[in-house]
Amino acid sequence: MPILCPSARFSAAARSAAFGSLLAGLATASSAASFDVNTLQNLNQGQFVDLARDMGAAFSYKPYEPADPLGITGFDIGVAVTGTHMANTGAIQPAITGSSVYGTMPAPSIRLSKGLPDNVDLGVMYSQVPSSQVRLYGGALKWAFIPGGVDMPAVALRGAVTRIDGMSQLGLETVSADIEISKGFLFATPYCGVGEVWSRVAPSGVTNLTQVNFAQPKVYAGVDMNLGIADVVVEGDSTGGIYSYGVKVGYRF
Repeated sequence: MPILCPSARFSAAARSAAFGSLLAGLATASSAASFDVNTLQNLNQGQFVDLARDMGAAFSYKPYEPADPLGITGFDIGVAVTGTHMANTGAIQPAITGSSVYGTMPAPSIRLSKGLPDNVDLGVMYSQVPSSQVRLYGGALKWAFIPGGVDMPAVALRGAVTRIDGMSQLGLETVSADIEISKGFLFATPYCGVGEVWSRVAPSGVTNLTQVNFAQPKVYAGVDMNLGIADVVVEGDSTGGIYSYGVKVGYRF
């Protein structure tokens, strides 16, 4: 059974540009940019929709793990950093005061997954955007209905939710579902998946804007590398055509 990864959507040029932007964004995060949306009333409804789509892509759940189950005694724990290329920075700049908005938004996170019976894994994560009050909470439930083996890839279904906090003028929640496939080779386990992200983005205390609800298609691919002293995961994600790339370092046992 071959692994049919949709990674062709991530061209070499796009990967190179995104990783370069991620590094640049991280280097300047503490002093040059922000994502405290505190003048939302300066946007019109079209600009608010652009902001919402960027946020739905940036703050939806990113797996950072293959499809194969951890097992009832297994854990996957690590720290990750994700960079999302914001597609509409010019349109949403009026909602930010005192600083420029991120071109590539960095989001460091702490992540934990625990194996449960029947090839089910439960995952949780917490993130905070640098130089911002934005906090992100998320959780996921994954069921490997094909657990995989020596000659068989693992295939899993995942459902996830995320919610942001810390923004007085804005609330966001996402719900996502995807199907993922992975197969280990020596020390590396490549994986990929497709799914859908549903977002609700609501203004608070702003009379000229209304809540938006929308869906975005999701495609992602990555590789989990067991280096002995640690596991390193590299992942790329396209949600609604908005690209995110990231790295996770941790332990999977």
